[in-house]
Amino acid sequence: MIRARGAGARVRALALSCAFCRALSARGVTARAALASSLMMSLMMPQWALHPAMAADTTQADTTPIAPAEKLLFLTPHLHGVAPQTELDYSLVVSAPPDKRTDRIRVLVASADNVDSDATVSDASGKVQLPANLPCNPVILYFLERDIAEMEQLTGGQRRYFQQRVRLALAAGPPITEATVQLDGKPVKAHKIVIQPYLNDPNAQRFPKFTSKRYTFVLADGVPGGVSLLRTDVPGANDDFAHPLKTESLSYEGALRKLQPPAHGASSPSTKPANGPRASR
Repeated sequence: MIRARGAGARVRALALSCAFCRALSARGVTARAALASSLMMSLMMPQWALHPAMAADTTQADTTPIAPAEKLLFLTPHLHGVAPQTELDYSLVVSAPPDKRTDRIRVLVASADNVDSDATVSDASGKVQLPANLPCNPVILYFLERDIAEMEQLTGGQRRYFQQRVRLALAAGPPITEATVQLDGKPVKAHKIVIQPYLNDPNAQRFPKFTSKRYTFVLADGVPGGVSLLRTDVPGANDDFAHPLKTESLSYEGALRKLQPPAHGASSPSTKPANGPRASR
C-alpha cells in the first residue's frame, strides 16, 4: 500500500478521499460502493504532489461522474459466485524478447462470494498487501500496482504521476467493447477496455519509449473471478505493436476449491480438491 509521508500528507489524502466519498453519495451510489471507491482512490492517491501540468486534470477527474470503465474494473463484485476457500490461479508472463519469464499469481477467496471482502493475492514473494474491503477482484489492483512500480523504476519518474495518468485515462470514459474468450474450449462473452495513458502526456518526452504503451483489460462474467486477461504492451519502433519491446500479461488459468479444515474432533475428509474451470490456452 502507499504510505503518505508526514501527518500533513496523511490529512490531505484522507480529506481528498472523504471528499470523493461524499461526491459519490451525492450521485446516489450505495454506501458500500462509496467506501470501496474511497479505498480504491486511496490506492491511486499517491504521496507526492502532482506535476503542475496535471493539477487541472486531477480536479476534473475528482468531480465528474464515475466512468463505466472505472465501475467495471473497481466497483464490480467480480468474486460473486465463487465458493469459499477457492483459489483462483493466474499466469503472469513477462516477455521482453529474447527473454521470457512466467510466474503464477493466486487469489484466495476466503468467504463465499467474497462477502467479507477478505480475498488475498499471493505471488512468488508471498502474500501481497493490498487495500481491503474492495468489491473487485484484487488481482486487478495487484497488476496495476506492479506496473506502476515498474514504470517508476524504469523511468526514474514519480509513482504518483504514473498512477494519475492511468486513473485519468480510465476516468476519461474509454469505450467498453464486446469480446469473446475461451473457457474450457467454449466461447464466453467478455468486455474489453483499452487505454494509452501516456499518448497525449505533456511530459512524455521524459520517457519516450513508453509514450504509446497500451493497457488492455478483458473481463467476463462467465470466468470465475471475472478477470480473463490484463495486459500491457510497449510497442517497438514506430509504434510497432506486432513486435513489442515488452509485453506483460496476466491471464486466468483455473480455479481450485480448497478443503475446509475439519471441525474439532471430526476426521479429515478423504476426498481430494476438485479442479474448477480452466481457461483454454
